[in-house]
Parts: sequence; C-alpha cells; structure tokens
Amino acid sequence: MSTQKWRTRGPIPVALWLCILVVYPVASVLFRLRYRNADRIPSRGPVLLVANHVSVLDPLACARLVFDAGRIPHFLAKESLFRGLAGTILRAAGQIPVARFSTAARGALAAAEADLRAGNLIVVYPEGSVTRDPDWWPMQARTGAAHLALTSEALVLPVAQWGPQRVHDYHAEKFHLRFRTPADYLVGEPLDLSALRAEVRAGRIIDAELLRETTELMMSRVRDQLAELRGEPAPLAVHPAPRRERRSGAAGSAA
Repeated sequence: MSTQKWRTRGPIPVALWLCILVVYPVASVLFRLRYRNADRIPSRGPVLLVANHVSVLDPLACARLVFDAGRIPHFLAKESLFRGLAGTILRAAGQIPVARFSTAARGALAAAEADLRAGNLIVVYPEGSVTRDPDWWPMQARTGAAHLALTSEALVLPVAQWGPQRVHDYHAEKFHLRFRTPADYLVGEPLDLSALRAEVRAGRIIDAELLRETTELMMSRVRDQLAELRGEPAPLAVHPAPRRERRSGAAGSAA
C-alpha cells in the first residue's frame, strides 16, 4: 500500500487502531476481497457510502474496502453493539450508534451530519439490517441515508457487495467457516443530487415523498451494480422490510 494513502488518513486514534488490529487480519482470513473502481472513493472530503446489506460480516469487509482506499470508515450501527468495553472502543473510534424504531434515531442522524461536515466518510446500509430477500437482493430501504444525502454536501457513492453471505448466512443463522471466500465490491459513479439539493435549499420540505424518491434513486443504482456483480438481472419487485429486526441479528443500520 502506498505511503500516500497512509498520509490521507490523518491521525488515527488509539481506539481505531484497536479496531484495525481486529478487522484487518480477520477480513483478510475470511475474504478474498476484489474491488472494482475503488479509486472512486476520494482521498479527502465528506463521503456518504451507501451499500446493500447481505451479512452481519459486511462491516468487516467494507471497512477493509474503505481503509484500502485510504480513508477511515465511520459506520452507522445499531445501538446494542455499543455496550461495555466494545461500545466504548467503537464510540472512541468514531462509530455512530443508532437507536432504531425510536425518535432517538434522529440523534444519530444529527451526529452523522456533523461527521460529514467534518469531512469524514460514513458507511450506511439503507436497508437497516441484512436483506430478507431470499435471493439476497436489496429489500425496501429506510430513509435515513436519503436525509443525510439531502442535508449535506457529501459525495454520495453507491456500492454493491456480494460474497459475505457465503460465510455467514443470516437467513439460515449459520456460520460457515471458509477461508478466503471471494467478496466482490463495485463502487459506482457518484450520484448527482444537485437538483434535489437545490430544491431543498430553495425551501422544498424534506417530506416522506422526497425521502422516498431519493432513497429509490440510491438503491436503484445499488441494485443495478449488484446485478452487474452477479451477472444476472435484478428482480423488478423489491422485498418488503421487516417491521422489527429479530433480536439475534447484528446487522448495521441506517436510522
């Protein structure tokens, strides 16, 4: 890895080093990571990276993608992961807890907005948890990521991933210990949200219709990229999201 990429990361807190010492080798053992267009991740400036969610192990592989691109990833993740010593480390490493299905989720969005204003990179899984689609296509997404996209000037990058579900099958609740399982990542072209952002600045209210429109724009790009990775067309119908996540899940969140 080039020394230039190390310089673009800036100072790395001790807590983040602890995360790296766990994530980097584990991801290397579990996955054979294959990136397409990772150079689309800019070395500096605010970035909102939106990805589909196929496994509870997604953050391990996606963190490697971002780190290998020369950035530090900050994830929006469910609040239950932020308990005890692990929670203390995650918070100190810049990760953002989300209290889903509650008004407290707004606090996570405010924290994420501040993080983007500070020029950081945030990873969001708009689906809120691992897809329930039986064929692993993206299910109906929540609108938190769209709100962040509309209220910031961050570069919005759609990312498709395919492969981590072969190691942990969320649907079957089984972990298959496989080494160097292929995990593919396709970083798409940045989304052009300039027109919608201009409407918001001009006074358009960020209502449910606008949030859904923006969410669909993001997720349609992710679905198309996933279809490219898989070499098959995406289905026309989108699987509905669950009303509540089952308690055993450990997936990421998007408020």
